[in-house]
Amino acid sequence: MRDNTPPQSPMDNLEGEEDDEEVVYIGDADEVLAAWDQEENDAAYQADEENDDPAEIRQNVRDDAKLTFTKHTSVVFCGALHPSEDLAVTGGEDDKAYVWNIRTGEVQFEVSNHTDSVVAVGFSYDGVFVATGDMTGYIQVFKVSQNYRKVWEFTAGDMCWMRWHTGAHVLLAGSESGEVYVWRIPSGDCKVLPGHDAKAETAELTHDGKKLAVGYGDGHFKLWDLKSGTASLEVDRSVGHRCNITALSIDQENQLFVTGAEDGSSFVLGPNGVLGSLTGPDEEPIEAVLVDYPGFEIKVAATGTLHGKLTIWDVARRSKRVECIDEEPTGITKMLWLKDFTVCAGTLEGLIKGWDLRSGALRFTLDGHIDDILDVAYDMQRNILLSTSEDGTAKIFEVPAVSQ
Repeated sequence: MRDNTPPQSPMDNLEGEEDDEEVVYIGDADEVLAAWDQEENDAAYQADEENDDPAEIRQNVRDDAKLTFTKHTSVVFCGALHPSEDLAVTGGEDDKAYVWNIRTGEVQFEVSNHTDSVVAVGFSYDGVFVATGDMTGYIQVFKVSQNYRKVWEFTAGDMCWMRWHTGAHVLLAGSESGEVYVWRIPSGDCKVLPGHDAKAETAELTHDGKKLAVGYGDGHFKLWDLKSGTASLEVDRSVGHRCNITALSIDQENQLFVTGAEDGSSFVLGPNGVLGSLTGPDEEPIEAVLVDYPGFEIKVAATGTLHGKLTIWDVARRSKRVECIDEEPTGITKMLWLKDFTVCAGTLEGLIKGWDLRSGALRFTLDGHIDDILDVAYDMQRNILLSTSEDGTAKIFEVPAVSQ
């Protein structure tokens, strides 16, 4: 039942077809409004019942996964793969995280002392540590080789994201209040990058590991120098995004940044600020961006929208290069570069799709989930994908071979 749904206006039936049976309310104003409320609530309840019909859940025609992990009892928000061992870690709405074997599905370690949804997990760059973090900002770190002995914990406040540094035992997390925390693990030495009354929505490390790009809920972009703790670049609402930055990506030379926002705008930024835009505002909400496929002949970017539109851009010209072909588009939640000039996306209908970034041709569709995919991780050496879903499962897929 929707308590915040306004009563239906009696003027609604003055246009278009009349109701078969007109209902006339007699009484004072309070009685009339109460009757309207009851009619609206009854209609809303019926609509909810129809939407909750199990028949509405997507019925997958096949399961392409090599393994399905089913220990979670609710939505699985996040997942990560160990850099060298056959291990994955996943976290979910059931307030739990699991480390499990990606070949057998056997649980290696269960983290059960979170008190809210586990929304971020990850292994350190060398696989020595595994971290789990929940919505309240309670973060725990365990040492994998010592039977998952807890070596550090901290509560940072409501958390937006958490990630490991790509070359050091350093953990980073962004908060709803806007601060970004940087910890050395396991000592816990901490540095705080100050916020400005807007949530730290998303972040990416530069490839040299020296700087952190952060997109904020009010449209601000900042490039933080991790050593000095100062912002070396800041782009505010006057020249950049005017609403929540939902995604960002950094090129191999750490000189270009591509951002995407929920109003559909996407910008290319350089060391001194905005270089140009790929899309304008009032377009489809952008949920994922990528830039600079390694080894490709030109610098390209990819933008993925919640309406299922995936576009490849020529970054230098800020022009559309190709629109990826999809006869049945499904909203994009996460994108990755794969081998063989492939761009991959997890979608709102539980499918994983891969396209040739040069031609836009659809190369494969991986089925198996019956609800939205919330996270996707990729291991290039083993050419496998880990996906997590609203349907309460995590799956391991082998990426299909590309015919030459």
